[in-house]
Amino acid sequence: MLTVIGLLSTTFGVSVASALLPLISIELFAIGLVLKGPDIPWWLLAVVIATGQIGGKLLHYYAARGVIRLPRMLRRKSEGGGKGRWRGWLEKFRENCHRRPVWTGAVLLISALASLPPFAAVAVIAGWAKVPVATFLITGFVGRFVRFGALAIAPGVVIAWL
Repeated sequence: MLTVIGLLSTTFGVSVASALLPLISIELFAIGLVLKGPDIPWWLLAVVIATGQIGGKLLHYYAARGVIRLPRMLRRKSEGGGKGRWRGWLEKFRENCHRRPVWTGAVLLISALASLPPFAAVAVIAGWAKVPVATFLITGFVGRFVRFGALAIAPGVVIAWL
């Protein structure tokens, strides 16, 4: 039993790290764990990975929202208000997110499920657009749970099919 707990703890750590650093692939880690690891229920693996992923993406969300102060080298230089074309487009996007919460939730859910658009980028945009944290957490967790649940059962389905 300790082995399973240790593997789930490691899985959680890798999922948080992969949420913060896109070079780490939690998908490859999860497939390797399912194929070579002990028999862990698919739903438990999906819950652990989804929780770690949302925890990591929540840091991106809060950094974009301005709650977490980034190190100086990662901060943008202020340009005195910025009234450029991009600024106007982003402001319009923020307003659309607030006027159309169902659309916003659908985009978050699809991104968390399919990573199109990339969920890392959507997490930052959601924070910047001040999407309610509950909307971000619920849609992100559900999408990630379904994504990694499907990934966890895929090897068994393929083996049973062959």
